[in-house]
Amino acid sequence: MNSKIFYLLLEATLDTLYMSVIATTIATILAIVPSVLLVLCAPNGLSPNPLIFRVLDSITNTLRSFPFLILMVVLFPLTQIIVGKSIGATAAIVPLSIGAAPFIVRIIENALKEVDRGVIEAALSFGATHLQIIFRVMLVEALPSIISGITLALILVVGFSAMAGAVGGGGLGDIAIKYGYYRFQSDIMLYTVLILIFLVQIIQSLGDFLYRKLKH
Repeated sequence: MNSKIFYLLLEATLDTLYMSVIATTIATILAIVPSVLLVLCAPNGLSPNPLIFRVLDSITNTLRSFPFLILMVVLFPLTQIIVGKSIGATAAIVPLSIGAAPFIVRIIENALKEVDRGVIEAALSFGATHLQIIFRVMLVEALPSIISGITLALILVVGFSAMAGAVGGGGLGDIAIKYGYYRFQSDIMLYTVLILIFLVQIIQSLGDFLYRKLKH
């Protein structure tokens, strides 16, 4: 590998990490309120509300059903408004965030639902409000599972970011398409695949480490 290819791959790897980490962070922030409302308004929740639950549940399922490449193209106008351009690593963060948010909503929702009912009833007996139970009891108890789920979401976003390269999203996917596919440079294609595998292994290992730390 010559120095030109090395720096090309290094820059693409940094772009992939930049897109993936920022997008997953934004998606997690966007997912907190809907996931909390889904838990509160569920039929067996603390404040059952069938209308709110059905609306949020339908929106989440609809957004999850969009193939990422189609979603990215559909969101080009919104990306242009927010970022000022529709291609590049920064522009890809918009569809990546929106694409990952529904997945993370389900992760947080399911983690909150798994909290021991006895812990919730104990908090209720002490006079805790519903929001206190959500944020001081359920989220604390569910944090290890949420971290584990967000680790999977980050890995998913890394895969999405690679697909984004097919439509000018930048990062390793862009390098693989431009050089590995169009220019038939199979060595660069191999390098991008190996780097992506390495990134996934690192992310999973870090997620497992945090899960064990929080679990204890």
